[in-house]
Amino acid sequence: MNESVVYTSQVRVERVKGPLRRAYLPQEPEHIFFGVHSEVAEHYGVDQNVHEPHATTLDYVIAAAAG
Repeated sequence: MNESVVYTSQVRVERVKGPLRRAYLPQEPEHIFFGVHSEVAEHYGVDQNVHEPHATTLDYVIAAAAG
C-alpha cells in the first residue's frame, strides 16, 4: 500500500474578537467567518446583540459531511 500524502490543506484561521474567527480556505477568493448563533451562542453565554451571529464550525462540518 502506498502511504504517501496526497493532499495537505493549507487553511489559516485568525481570531477576530470573542467567538468570531476569520478563515482562509484554499481556492476561495474571500475569507469566511465562523462564530456562534442561536442555541450555541446561548450555551456559551454569547450576547448576539454584541457579537453578530455567524455559522459555527460545526455547521460547516455537518455541511461537508452531508455533501
